[in-house]
Amino acid sequence: MSAAHSAAPRGAVLNLLRRLHFYIGLFVAPFIFVAALSGTLYVLTPQLENLIYSDALTAHPQGNAQPLSAQISAARAYAGEKQHIYAVRPAPGATDTTRVQFSDASLGASQSRAVFIDPYSLKVTGDMTVYGTSGVLPLRTTLDLLHSSLLLGDFGRNYSELAASWLWVAALGGVVLWLGTRPKRKLKAARTGFAFSRHWHITLGLTLVLGLVFFSVTGLTWSQWAGNNIDRWRTELNWLTPQVNTSLSGDAAATPADPHADHHSMPGMPDMDMSDMDMSKMSMSSMAKPVAQSAKPMPNNQPDGDWDRVLNAARQDGLSASKLELRQPKSADKAWAVTEIDRSWPTRVDAVSVNPQDFTIVDHVYFAQFPMVAKLTRWGVDAHMGVLFGLPNQLLLAFFGLGLCSMIVLGYRMWWIRRPKQIEASPAQTLTETWLAIPHYSKGTCLILALALGYALPVMGISLLAFMLVDILRWRKQQRVPMTEAEILASQQSPLGIIRARFRVKRKEMRYFLRGVCILALIVGTVMSNAIIGGVIDQYGIPFSHWSLTMYITQGLMIALYSSVFTALMSIPLWYFFLGESDPQGK
Repeated sequence: MSAAHSAAPRGAVLNLLRRLHFYIGLFVAPFIFVAALSGTLYVLTPQLENLIYSDALTAHPQGNAQPLSAQISAARAYAGEKQHIYAVRPAPGATDTTRVQFSDASLGASQSRAVFIDPYSLKVTGDMTVYGTSGVLPLRTTLDLLHSSLLLGDFGRNYSELAASWLWVAALGGVVLWLGTRPKRKLKAARTGFAFSRHWHITLGLTLVLGLVFFSVTGLTWSQWAGNNIDRWRTELNWLTPQVNTSLSGDAAATPADPHADHHSMPGMPDMDMSDMDMSKMSMSSMAKPVAQSAKPMPNNQPDGDWDRVLNAARQDGLSASKLELRQPKSADKAWAVTEIDRSWPTRVDAVSVNPQDFTIVDHVYFAQFPMVAKLTRWGVDAHMGVLFGLPNQLLLAFFGLGLCSMIVLGYRMWWIRRPKQIEASPAQTLTETWLAIPHYSKGTCLILALALGYALPVMGISLLAFMLVDILRWRKQQRVPMTEAEILASQQSPLGIIRARFRVKRKEMRYFLRGVCILALIVGTVMSNAIIGGVIDQYGIPFSHWSLTMYITQGLMIALYSSVFTALMSIPLWYFFLGESDPQGK
């Protein structure tokens, strides 16, 4: 085949990819931007959170520490003797407090009430809600929920899944576009204008591409719809994470059937908990298979002295990490579970189960014996959350997050520079047109890929259909523009008349755009008001009518800030739909 015949199909495929890249940037980039920025704030705030809550987290050594049983007794006396203990985390260091976590039906998924006890004086140093295995406190809980769900609950989780589903496509597609056009274009570090933005957009993209793909893949494991598919595939391929067996009957499998055991916080599955991200979609019925359906829950706490015995048994069996979590049996036929929760390198997440009758070891699971896939999953999750390598991990994630935000801003700046002038007709080349221009075998390949990815990543499939709907509407809108101009030219032959007519068209489109922004602002403001006000009421238990003036002002400013930011970000697609673009190729 000659070069002349091979160049056209290659160029058509690049045009299709370029158009898809443009659509991802236009419609999905606002959500990717929010996910990147909120994730960056999350990974940069552990030290700040420790400083803010230092009074609760810091103990004052005075001689020898009291037994763990005495510390638990102090916490129960403070919280109420009938309060059920969810978990206990002994003080990991000499200047750290012990954390006794109580179940609270009024709290959200993976949340518990933590009472902090000074191991020496047995004084209560703090009482607050904590979240997930990492035990993040209120500040980072808010950032976590913002990152995963925009503070909108399960419905909001679709935003983060949308961002994760398209991020890898945008990153790899950008690299392919650069490789396809690199011989024709010499990139120079221009200081101003479109060339400057394009140069740094490409430079950042090539620098960050591997990290962006990593974040996309690991982020999808937390997602609601794609995450279910990933769980099913892990089950079918037997890539599950080993879990300690807490059954006393001896006939339960040591490895639970739940492939999402490393994604959420559930009793009996603590060693691979990733509940820092909201996994509330999982129900108790999807956890490890119960051994005996007739086993009755044990409503009362175990004797305080048993916590000391269980801790000693776990230490004697080899659990040496400073960060441990103890959970009491949930029913009469279950054992205690003791788990290492040190996610920093080297990873220490060994676990043992202890018989509540004679305090012998029932089962143990060692990270060193995990299958390689399970180890990679653990390391990938911890690296994504910024805990695997400590401060260097945090700084690296911040670099990727801020770099991604900068790349998105540069992409929008390129589009803004090439936006239409008032007197232009704003032509547009649609995604449909570029797809029709590619060879037939490429069309088939694209359809197969779209169907496969739409099945594996449902949010991507739905959003792709939305892309096509907007694309068709945009194409039909552009088809009407030449007819209008022909009528104008027939009645007004002067150049000034043509210019005035085009101004009228643009003013009409601008009015539609502004109306769309107003409707969007109303919707966003309503959603944000409901989410923020409802969240404050749920967290603090204060009815709206009993708020103080300071709370009204503070939350009002928060609603205004969130509404303004999201309205501005989501207005960008509206601008494109009503006002178009001046460069159909996005060049």
